[in-house]
Parts: sequence; structure tokens; C-alpha cells
Amino acid sequence: MTSTPPPHFNYAIPPIPRLPSPSSSRHPRASINSSFSFGPESLVSSFLDGNTSGSHHYPFNLDPNRSILPSSPLRSSPRRPQRPRDRHPLAKENTDVFHDSGDEDDDDSEWGIVDRMRLWRHDALMQHLYETASFWGDKVVSWTNDPNDAFWLAQTYFMTHQYSRAERLLTRPFPLKPSGHHTQSVANGYASDSPTEVRTGVPFPDQKGKGREEPRLPVGPTAMIEVAAEHQEGISRLVDMSVVCRYLAAQCLVRQGKWAEATEMLGEANPFRNSGRSGPGVANEDGGIKVEASMCNLRGILMLKLNRGDQAKACFMEALTLDVKCYDAFDQLISGEMMTVDEEWEFVQGLAYQEQTRQDAEFVRLIYTARLRKYKHAEEHALARRRLAEEFGLSDNPDVLFSFADALYAQFRWADCFTITSRILGLVAVHAPTMPLHIACMHHLKHLHSRLFVLAHELVEREPESPMSWYAVGVWYLTQQKWADARTYFSKTSLMDPRFGPAWIAFAHTFAFEGEHDHAITAYSTCARMFTGSHLPLMFVGMEHIILSNPQPAMEALNASLSMCDSDPLLMNEIGVMAFYVQEYKDAANMFSRALELAQVTQTSQSSWATTFLNLGTCYRKLGNLAEAERTYIRVLEIDNRSAPALGFLGLVYHLMGRIDDAIVRYHEALAVNPLNMHLLDLLNLALESVVDIGLFGKTSDAAWAERMRENGRREAAGNKVRERAIAENKAGGKGLFYGMPPGPDLWETKRKQLEETLPGTGLHGIH
Repeated sequence: MTSTPPPHFNYAIPPIPRLPSPSSSRHPRASINSSFSFGPESLVSSFLDGNTSGSHHYPFNLDPNRSILPSSPLRSSPRRPQRPRDRHPLAKENTDVFHDSGDEDDDDSEWGIVDRMRLWRHDALMQHLYETASFWGDKVVSWTNDPNDAFWLAQTYFMTHQYSRAERLLTRPFPLKPSGHHTQSVANGYASDSPTEVRTGVPFPDQKGKGREEPRLPVGPTAMIEVAAEHQEGISRLVDMSVVCRYLAAQCLVRQGKWAEATEMLGEANPFRNSGRSGPGVANEDGGIKVEASMCNLRGILMLKLNRGDQAKACFMEALTLDVKCYDAFDQLISGEMMTVDEEWEFVQGLAYQEQTRQDAEFVRLIYTARLRKYKHAEEHALARRRLAEEFGLSDNPDVLFSFADALYAQFRWADCFTITSRILGLVAVHAPTMPLHIACMHHLKHLHSRLFVLAHELVEREPESPMSWYAVGVWYLTQQKWADARTYFSKTSLMDPRFGPAWIAFAHTFAFEGEHDHAITAYSTCARMFTGSHLPLMFVGMEHIILSNPQPAMEALNASLSMCDSDPLLMNEIGVMAFYVQEYKDAANMFSRALELAQVTQTSQSSWATTFLNLGTCYRKLGNLAEAERTYIRVLEIDNRSAPALGFLGLVYHLMGRIDDAIVRYHEALAVNPLNMHLLDLLNLALESVVDIGLFGKTSDAAWAERMRENGRREAAGNKVRERAIAENKAGGKGLFYGMPPGPDLWETKRKQLEETLPGTGLHGIH
């Protein structure tokens, strides 16, 4: 099988209409109303003005093609570090709290108190001492009133889950830098050289007492009203100064559940689109992750919160297109199953890896390819895993091992998959993509049910707030066939994480197993609306309609699932079952054959497809191709030599072929496995009566039966005696009404139809 080359085009992002801003026609700070803008359009405008004219009205505007790299205290300090003195500064007689030395021209002076506290703040952040960082950072902001310091303090508040406090800091007024001072841009969008003067109300601690005394800007709910008119042109909110601050403020709003306010903060669509310096072909200038891509990813999360799935999908696709390193967007697309199998393959293979990260392009492409679903491109997936293991040394990496486990699970090789998932969980305590596979394998393997019970208890004790813990509990109840209890915990899992797909599928399975097919259809349909790229919910809807004998809705659901994924062998089996029930036996045989071909391509376990072989043999028998039916039933017995349906159907084929002795042997073998099958008992009696009363081996087809009836016309009297004897034995409690009486065509046809009704209908219900 030849490999499919990646497409040579970039995936086009559909345009999203921009909503007009109520404040777009006014100056951003002309009045109190316009101080709270309805989107980052003003930032984009100032960004474009700065790029074209060279005059930066907002000195803190951030290039969207840069990243938010953490600035060091050296970069954010208004002074450069200098060689320390031999004597400790506190040993000097004239040292005060704000000044290290009274000599302004002394080159050996140490950092000032603000510089030292900035160092403490950064070091505390790196050591996860967030209270320490916020304590000293708050003092720095009080002294300097500098937007750069305010941003890092807001970051500290965000890390400690003080989202409202961080948002308030980012939306309070701050002074703009005086235009006469030089500003040097850095990676995080702020000036590396702070101004020598700021309007703080006290001299800047490191400026040797030369700062000018000016009134501090008021803060509070009425701060903007209290500011004098002459100061309005010199102040602004942090979210109006910097894209980074606006992004952080939107993150705070999302954490607080303020979806509408966060959408206003970010805008309905990417404001940098079509700005001249935006797009997948524009490389990141500092090697990090573009802020523009991060904003698109956050916008996609907001669209999910607002139940706008199509727009969320477009936002995540745009984020990954703008920066292939934005894994969060990739994970949302793949784990959320927002794209079909073909869509995600074409999209991921067509990303601009070379343009954005030339040195690491091939590695990023391989690691993303390994994560895609395994219904197609089996050779490409295997090659990607091999290259990641051999060329990049990631043979024991959890993500690469998960790709291998996912491929094994798609092939129904649950024991092998469990071995790999156990290895992953041995390397890392928790691996979110692996846990559903690990739990599902323990569900399918009966000897692991006790271990599933222990695992569920451990997860609940260790992580009671995790949806995965309660999902494991629900799966354990599912293995015990306690459908109501399982449904309770699956429902709890879905409430804790509405985007947890396995819980939705398993929740619907509980209705299906319990026989509540209407409720199951409703649950599957809800799942299909949430995970628009997955074909499984629609396939299960079709299976439920088959059980309910609703052929038209079943075909609609199965065809819709087929349009999303035409390479799932289980789906082909279900379409074949539907065709069989509407008596389109030739189409059914083709679909069963196609299912087995796809299963062979994926190198899956043959035992999982014994039902499909059985259904294919039945189609051949209905078409009159008894030789192919015999061969197919024998193939089922090679997989499972104790398959009662295969033994019974093979006996029926021999019966039709006139091999009554072979048919009797197969009937006895089938009854040894399933002694309560009344249809097989009746067929066995018919075969025995044919041998005993007629004395011929054979031919029990309709035409042969007519021929035999003509030959027996001369034996009418003898037949009457046999019939009388059978009736007498039946009244006396003998072996049956038809014992000893030659079967007629009507009886044969009735028993054959009754047996065919036992054809296994649908295939595999499982944890997907």
C-alpha cells in the first residue's frame, strides 16, 4: 500500500464577520463611556498606525507575531546592574530606605530598592511563592505606578486564582509614558527601559530624589470621573495599552464565567486578520508562540462556552494555522472530535510547518500526525511512530506510546492496548488521553474487572474533583450490568466536564443495554450534536433504529455516519445488517465483504469479526451460493469452534445441499453448545425423519421435495398408515407431532424462516 503524500496547500480559514464596535467612531479616551471599549480594534488601529507612520501613540502595543516571553528583572529595571561595593550598603552612615548612595555619578552603586524587589518578585514566581511575589510586587506598583510592574502583579494574582483582583488591576487607569523618553520594545511587549520619571506622587526610589512631585492618579470605581481634564490624554487602562494585558484580562473573565464580557474584551473575530502582518506565512519573530494565536484559542474556548460549536472550530483552526506550536488549539480540535477523519488529516498535513518553524517542522508534523484518529492511513501512522522512536528518541514518551495504544484499541486488541496503557501510567501518574483507553480495556477484559474496581476507588480517593475518577466508577458499574448506577456516574462526569466524549457515549450505552432504545437514541443524538466530527454517535443511532425496526431512520443515520467516515469496518457491518433486513442480500454481502477488507487492512483481531463472517455466510445462503456460504461458516468455526450459530447455519447449508448426514452432525454439535435452541431441535427432527421414513439421503430443497412427492404418490396408503401412527404417538406423549411423518414443503419453509430470524443483527456495542 503506497503512502499518501501530504497536500501542498494550506487549509483556508473561513472568514468570520466582524461586528461593528459602538465605540469605533470615537477617540478611545475621549469620554468615560469610550474608556471601556468593545473589542481590541483600537489596539489594532494603533498597531497599524505605528507600523506605517513610526509614531507610537500607545508605546506598549504588542506585535501579534511576537510571544509573551518572561522578561527578567534586568530587562524591566530602569537601571542596569553594576559591580557591588566591597562594603555592605547598610554600613554607610547616610544610607536611607530609598537611596543607596547620595553620589549620582558613582558607577559602583548597587541596585535600588525597586530593582531588588523586582528581583524578589520574579524569583518568588519561579519558586512558586505566589504570596511572596504578590506582596513585594504590590509595593513595587505602589512606588512606580508602572504598567510593566502592574502586568507582572496581575500575572501573580492570576496564578493564585485571584481573577477578579487581576482584572481590576488590568482595567484601572495608568499613566502613559512621556513621549520624550526612549522606549525599547522587548519580547513581551513592554519597554525594557522604564522612564526616568513617572507620575507617582513620590520621587521614584531609584532616581536619587530628582523625581517631580505630581498628584497620583486616583483609583476606584469613579477613578476616571475624578481625573482632571488635563490628565485624560495622558492616562489609559492596561487593556488599552497592550494586547498582552487584554489577553490576560480576558483569561480572568473566562475563569470568572463572564462569557459575554470576555467576548467583548477579545472581539468576535481576530482583529489582526488582514492587517498586513498576520497569517500562517508570517513567522514568529522571537521563536515563541504568537499572542494572536493564543487569543484565537481563547476565543474558541469562549465560543464553546456559548454553544457556538462551528465558530469554536473555526477559531481553533485559525489559532493552529497562525502558529503550529499552539498545541492547546490542536488538542481541542482532536480530543473534541470537531473534525472528520478526512478533514483533520488534510488540515494537519497542510499546516505551514516550514514557514513557521523551519528547523523543527518535521518533528512537529510527525508528533501531530501520531495523535490523529486511526481509521485511515495506517501505514503513515506506523511510519510516524517509528520515526519518532528511532530518529527523535521518543520510544518511551507517553504521547508516542499513547498513539500506539490508540491504534491497538482501534483494532480491538484490548489486551495489547492494556499493556501499553499500563506502561504509560507507570511513567506518569496521570495522562489524560490514556486513562479512557486504560479503563475501557479493563471493561472489555473480564479478568481485569477486579482491578478496575480498585482503580476506580483509588482515583476517587486521590482526585475526587476529576471527571475521570467518576467515569471509572461508572464503567465498573457498567461491567456489573448495573445500568442505573452506571448512568448516574456517567451523568455526573458529563456535568463536571461537558466535553468529555467517552462519558456521553457510555451514558447512552446504558439505555441501549437496558432496552430503553428511545432514550438511547436521544442520548446518542445529543452526543452527535456536541461532537460533530465523530461518526460513532450517528452509527449507534442507526443501530438502535435497526432494533426498533425503523429502516428509513436507520438508513439515514448510517448514511450520515458513512459520509463522515468511510473506513470504519464496524459501520460497514451495520450498513450490511440494514441491507439484509430490507432483503437486499447482494448489497448486504458487499458491505460485509468491505467490512472484512477494512478489518484486514488495520490488522485487527479476527475474533472480533466472527459476527461479520457469520452475516456474510447467511447472505450467500440467501443468494443460493451454498458453496461460499459453507466456506464462510467454516471460517467462523476456525475462529471460534464452539460458535453455536455457525454450527447451526452450517448444518442448514448441508441440509439444503442434500447432505443430511453432515447436517445431523452439525445440528448435534450446535445443540451441545446451546441445548435450548428450539429451532435447531426442530431442524434436527426434520433431518432425522427424512432419513428414517423416506430412506433417502436427501434433497430437501423445494424442487427436490416436489420430485420426491411424485415418487411417493404410489405409496399413499403407506403414508396414511405412517400419519395415523404419528398422531397416535403424539396423543400418547410421544416424541412430537411430526415425528415419523415426512415433512411437507410448508413445514420446511416455516422452520427455515424461524431459524433465519436468529441471524445476529447488530455488531459491537463498546466503550469508544
